[in-house]
Amino acid sequence: MSTLDVKHAQAEEIRVKARFGKSKKSRLHHKENWFAWLFISPMVLGYMLFLFVPIMGAFFMSFTDYSLLHDSSFVGLDNYKIAFSEDPLFWKSVGQTLYFSAGLIPLNLCLALGLALLLNRKIPGIGLFRTAIFTPVVTSIVVWAIAWKYIFATDYGLINELLKLLHIEGPAWLYNFQLAMPVVIIVSVLKNVGLNMVIFLAALQDVPKMYYEAAKIDGASKYKMFTNVTMPMISPSLFLAMILTLIGSLKVFSQIQVMTDGGPGTSTYVLVYYIYQQAFKIFDFGYASAIAFILFFLVLVLTIVQWNLRKRWVHHEE
Repeated sequence: MSTLDVKHAQAEEIRVKARFGKSKKSRLHHKENWFAWLFISPMVLGYMLFLFVPIMGAFFMSFTDYSLLHDSSFVGLDNYKIAFSEDPLFWKSVGQTLYFSAGLIPLNLCLALGLALLLNRKIPGIGLFRTAIFTPVVTSIVVWAIAWKYIFATDYGLINELLKLLHIEGPAWLYNFQLAMPVVIIVSVLKNVGLNMVIFLAALQDVPKMYYEAAKIDGASKYKMFTNVTMPMISPSLFLAMILTLIGSLKVFSQIQVMTDGGPGTSTYVLVYYIYQQAFKIFDFGYASAIAFILFFLVLVLTIVQWNLRKRWVHHEE
């Protein structure tokens, strides 16, 4: 056999091995894909059956006058037109929802950050304090709201009884047009502040110590270290907490239902509570679905705005 024939045979052998190896690798990759789909299929099926299909059904329903009280028909965009131009209670609910968010978000974030800074220290019993602040997060919102409803009760409520010791006549907290919503905001902040505190605490513990040491050598004050080192380093976590808190605040319902039932009057009507009223009290599911999708787009727009604004104040994104 000549040298040329040997080289040709070797090249052919390499091509066969490469083809065989590629084919084997492709089969293995194909097999792994099937196993991956098999493992996630229960989750995908559950998502399709219990989330995606109902969402699509509600979207279609928003273009009808579907009700349990009469036959339904297709009405196009009429439900959306009514909401935007003929329903003052809808706009009041939008305003109350934004009022709730505007009160809850800064209060929650500031309190959570303050607690995280306080509890980011090595002092005896620190775990007990962290657990105590986080416990309301895992407590049922209904139980939490009922407890605080009794605490803010007009007669024999804990708050008013304490005020009596100071010879102050306590107001009817949950029956006052000006006080009802602020009370619900405070109760909501106390319920969820522990979650954001944990997020901030984890972020604070990830800040490299060398930055603080370098700042000390430069003579920076504690305030300067907080504004120039701590805040930029935890800004991704701050952004995450803000997004989660915003979305949660726009979905507020349980505490409103339990503590005020939308009252006094309609002073604590928020969008989700209004959807509940339209769907399960008036049985106008078509109109309720339209308001639900307006809320969806409101959440989407506010989240997109926040996402785009993050480039101005969120540093070292990974």
